[in-house]
Amino acid sequence: MKNIWSFFMGTLVLVSKGSKAYYIWVGALLTIAGFGVMGYLHQLNSGLAVTAMKDQVSWGFYISNFTFLVGVAAAAVLLVIPAYIYHWKPIKEIAVLGELLAISAICMCLMFVTVDIGRPDRFWHLIPKVGLLNFPQSLLAWDVVVLNLYLTLNLVIAVYILYETYYKRVPNKSFTTPLLLLSIPAAIAIHTVTAFLYNGLGARPFWNASILAPRFLASAFCAGPAFMIILFLLIRKYTKFKIQDAAIHKVAELIAYAMAVNLFLFGAEVFKEYYTGSVHLAPLKYLLQGLHGYSALVPWIWTALIFNMSAFLIFLIPETRKNHVTLVLGCLMVFTGVYIEKGMGLVVPGFVPDVLHEIYEYTPTGIEIIISMGIWATGLFILTMLLRVAIPILNGDFHVAADGVSSHIGDQMFFIGKRQKEREKEKAESLE
Repeated sequence: MKNIWSFFMGTLVLVSKGSKAYYIWVGALLTIAGFGVMGYLHQLNSGLAVTAMKDQVSWGFYISNFTFLVGVAAAAVLLVIPAYIYHWKPIKEIAVLGELLAISAICMCLMFVTVDIGRPDRFWHLIPKVGLLNFPQSLLAWDVVVLNLYLTLNLVIAVYILYETYYKRVPNKSFTTPLLLLSIPAAIAIHTVTAFLYNGLGARPFWNASILAPRFLASAFCAGPAFMIILFLLIRKYTKFKIQDAAIHKVAELIAYAMAVNLFLFGAEVFKEYYTGSVHLAPLKYLLQGLHGYSALVPWIWTALIFNMSAFLIFLIPETRKNHVTLVLGCLMVFTGVYIEKGMGLVVPGFVPDVLHEIYEYTPTGIEIIISMGIWATGLFILTMLLRVAIPILNGDFHVAADGVSSHIGDQMFFIGKRQKEREKEKAESLE
């Protein structure tokens, strides 16, 4: 317990120190998160009536963000497999960073679900043996289980590896390997179960496609790694942590494969609906060309498709894939394109037209946007704090020294435990 306490106190000191840019970034995130909290308190007081969700469209901006972020979290498996199954060193050195991204993404997922429900005070129903989780009959119960399982796995693995590295010990493979292997099907499960939640609604033909789960996974392996590449480039530029070009280029290559599958599956779905020309074509028609004069999502989805196809070409060509300027451009387009396609472009058309053949065009209200921005800021704050601790540990700048009691961070030294107490005692004695 003494070692754990020393590690914990060291991390608190670590996150409290930083450059002016670090303080500005953290302050901006906390400010946006604060506005999000105020917006959520207003929603709690007034109810979901302050949102644009109605009987016709009961899932909106919150669930759109949730669905997208589940994919970002699942994408960590793209680092786990080459790092721990094939033991490829360039990616193994950065695999922990992917797990930290998964932790922050799952936290955002849980927050988006919380703000989407009208009575969050009834969360105790989700606690096994206390509430009525209705597991395993309910798909929602399955979603609760796999999300929390995946969060726990990534949290335990990342913290354990960083803790052992801090104390200059090699992590015990007999402990980490089973958890890492379990995290692979868990990553696939969180997005598969989310897809099944949509598939299980028989009255919504837009989601009744057997390829929905593969589409979810393919798009997840596009947006998540795209965010990782931008993160890796920023870390490499502004810290001493070394990330090899080989690792970044391999992740970019994997995005190219995933983008090809994602675009193919989307095209197969479009062909099936338009060629058969059944009544089930209406939601897709509303999305791509408008329906009965309603076309709010048309410019958005075509922007997403142009972004996705352009990014696919960037990642497909080795020269542009390895050029960091075009690489960053491609990552931004992939992230934005998949965010639109898999968010509002997936959720809203499923409700158009509704079961009574009415059309309600959903557009998120200011409150929904403010709350969502607050959740994103909170998630980025969590990721910032995790990286603030992880990078110095992985760098070797933050560790227990030879005497086992001190840690170094850059040019400063923070004394933890015995030595700190001894120096304080010496100072007190000198004053006397």
